[in-house]
Amino acid sequence: MRSKLPFLTVLTATAALISATPIDLEPRKVAFNWGSTKLRGVNIGGWLVLEPFITPSIFNAHSVTDEVHDEWTLCAKLGKQSCYNVLKPHWDSWVKLVDFQKIKNAGFNVVRIPIGYWAYADFGGPYTSGQAPYLDNAIGWARTTGLKVIIDLHGAPRSQNGFDHSGHRLDNPGWGTYSSVPQTHQVLATIENKYAKAAYQDVVIGIELLNEPFLSKLDPNMVHTFYRDSYNNLRKISDTPVILHDGFWAPSYWNGFLTPSDNNAQNVIIDHHEYQAFDNGLVAMSPAQHREQVCSAVSSYSTSDKWTFVGEWSGAMTDCAPNLNGYKTGNRYEGTFPGSSRVGSCSGKTGLVSAWSQTMKDDTRKYIETQLDAFEAKTQGWMFWNFKTEGGAGEWDLFQLLNNGVFPQPITSRKFGKFCTNF
Repeated sequence: MRSKLPFLTVLTATAALISATPIDLEPRKVAFNWGSTKLRGVNIGGWLVLEPFITPSIFNAHSVTDEVHDEWTLCAKLGKQSCYNVLKPHWDSWVKLVDFQKIKNAGFNVVRIPIGYWAYADFGGPYTSGQAPYLDNAIGWARTTGLKVIIDLHGAPRSQNGFDHSGHRLDNPGWGTYSSVPQTHQVLATIENKYAKAAYQDVVIGIELLNEPFLSKLDPNMVHTFYRDSYNNLRKISDTPVILHDGFWAPSYWNGFLTPSDNNAQNVIIDHHEYQAFDNGLVAMSPAQHREQVCSAVSSYSTSDKWTFVGEWSGAMTDCAPNLNGYKTGNRYEGTFPGSSRVGSCSGKTGLVSAWSQTMKDDTRKYIETQLDAFEAKTQGWMFWNFKTEGGAGEWDLFQLLNNGVFPQPITSRKFGKFCTNF
């Protein structure tokens, strides 16, 4: 395995690259020590890209007749102006400066902010726009509170994974067909020409090219080419770190790709997402087995030759949160999701954390502590999903978990001690 370069070595190599390149690159000014400072972050999800399990009220209100199950169908049903009229109050209220202050005061140092392509370009879909100024607001709040920001392109034209959180739920992702890849480059150029410049590098510490491209349903060669071209495009602007999602394949799959030995590629980071709620076998595990799974799984995502962090994870050991698998699609735990068989009742396994039994609180805290230990021992850090929900999915709601003593405070404290013995 190729060793990870110390940060000063990366800076030295970057300076050499800049001096040898005819393009006028700005010197790197990103104010974060990738490689030495651990990311302790949280996602600001359900804001600039809707998700039914985070804000079910929006979907319930507009599904009285024809169902809406993602942002695409919401805007297709309402029309652009009416969709804007629905979303603007949500954009105005879902995130505030006080939320960033709470995140910072709880010991976090980074927020990851998802945004969809439709905030920057209209390629003929039904979406409404208006999200971009809110990203500016968030960056301002981060600057005020001392948090850093990762900008995450969460939805690409024709959907890169077919999930509702890409903006458009589909049986199979359509990204890669027609003009969707050049359109994605166009949107990334808009983002990077603003946020990869020196004026934002005190806050914006990385740009994630695309969230969760589903490699098993896409052409992997196409994704490789997209990543390489996107990296080269960003390097024409600055040396802001480039973040690649691993595509649900082991991060080591990307070893040798966009590394210093690969045309001297620098500051490329892998984002891995680690959940135990989307598999029939996993949701059937006991809480202790979930913790054992954390310990054993770490070897599958800690052998990358690049800095790697866990950009999404949660306290969920089941998929009981309403709408988690899609609006009104059921869940595996109760056997109401297609292809699943019943494990048990979801009663008491989701909902408001304040209403949980003490056993549920303790089991969830044990699970969270074990994940924190694994991620900090074996990766560059982590980003919890999500900062909050409307209340019905407490195991995904950082603020509820903090308020009820389930998420450790301070972050390094441990109520139940170390669990894993392999690190």
